[in-house]
Amino acid sequence: MNVDIICPLYNAQKYINKLHFSINNQKEVNIKEIKYILTKGNDKTQEQLKALNANYVVIEKEEFSHSLTRQKIGYESNADILVFITQDIIIEDELWLHNLIKDIENGKCEAAYSRQICNNNSIEKYTREINYPDKSQYKTKEQIGEFQLQTFFFSDASSAIRRDKFIEVNGYDDKDLPTNEDMYIAYKLIMKGYTIKYCADSIVIHSHDFTLKELFNRYYITGKFFKCNKNFNKYRVNNSGLNMAKYILKRALQEKNLKVLIRFLPDMAIRFIAMKLGKVL
Repeated sequence: MNVDIICPLYNAQKYINKLHFSINNQKEVNIKEIKYILTKGNDKTQEQLKALNANYVVIEKEEFSHSLTRQKIGYESNADILVFITQDIIIEDELWLHNLIKDIENGKCEAAYSRQICNNNSIEKYTREINYPDKSQYKTKEQIGEFQLQTFFFSDASSAIRRDKFIEVNGYDDKDLPTNEDMYIAYKLIMKGYTIKYCADSIVIHSHDFTLKELFNRYYITGKFFKCNKNFNKYRVNNSGLNMAKYILKRALQEKNLKVLIRFLPDMAIRFIAMKLGKVL
């Protein structure tokens, strides 16, 4: 099965050369096209794309949508599998893509997503450990009772979907989703009876170190997503905020991670408050 890789870009100057090389260095896969969607910024990403002879389109900042931009390019593709990635992942394994799509190719699932590892000493390092364990698993409609909301956890920082299924479920329903577009389509696939695989052997490094303001904004719009998509609210959150906080604190103490210990209380408070505010305002 052939693959189109779809990657939105914005001020991606520091990422693009290494990312493009690592994609082209993948083994045991049939990459049809790498499609970059460049939102106009203020750096030299476009010059680098030209130098790489890469396939890209340029859009205005107000045109970009996390959901609609991906949907448009996905609909225009005629590849068998759509692979969505973000500009800031680091791919070190030549079999990253093969491991991501192999069970789509052999019919065991219709969509898949990669394991993400954080390589800095922020709180995200520990949340990644919870959300991206070292063991692969399949998720289906029959497992909602066990996994609850986690059934629909899916990340298009590195994910793959059969294009015919993407079209069948009507992509993102023409909705302009500012966040969680990956969870939105995962829900549709699962409820349609399809299988999603979490691929622990398809690894990318994906790290953030948000300021408290950035963290507030991130969780506020996530709360807004759940307010506007109430179908998710009937499911329990198995990895509750309290359990996650306990795990983060335990791991930070084990590793004597002073940075995380200092940040811990304001970080947890902001996540909780911002999510609550997003759900009610």
